[in-house]
Amino acid sequence: MKSATDFRSSYIANSVFNVFLCYTAIMLNSVTIYAIRKTASLPKPLKTLLLSLAVSDLGVGFLEQPLYISFLVMELKSRNENDPESFNTMGSAVGFALPSTVHLFSLCSLFGVIALSADRFLAIHLHLRYQELVTHKRVVAVVISIWVFNAFLSLLQVWRPNMSAIVISISLIVCVISTTFFI
Repeated sequence: MKSATDFRSSYIANSVFNVFLCYTAIMLNSVTIYAIRKTASLPKPLKTLLLSLAVSDLGVGFLEQPLYISFLVMELKSRNENDPESFNTMGSAVGFALPSTVHLFSLCSLFGVIALSADRFLAIHLHLRYQELVTHKRVVAVVISIWVFNAFLSLLQVWRPNMSAIVISISLIVCVISTTFFI
């Protein structure tokens, strides 16, 4: 059984590590978004997919990681002070927002990688038919579908957590299978 000092040091280390990763995610994805927008040589469908992926990763840096850091700090504070009231007041807001942002941004990032893999697979294997099949309008529809589906999953996490877990598990299995297909 771990002592309270072991938990304390791991929470502090995890918080410091996530602060560094939060800053890195924000800065590098901001630069990536700027670079993608300024690059004229990228095809529009690829540019749209890359921007969606960078925006979802930027959301992880702006929302998901700071919420996780605040969750760790509040958990550490409640363990130190043994004051459950201080944790329950803010903990419920963070406890509500953290899983929702995790599902939204992390799954959008995962589905964005899958969409990019599918796009590159089609570009390599379809050659001349690629531009005919993969249009900018279709890619925008796919990106919007990814964001709407994951927004639905994050809301489902709030209303029906058990059903959300089942849908997310099935989605992850489909992602793993499709990734192995696109390799």
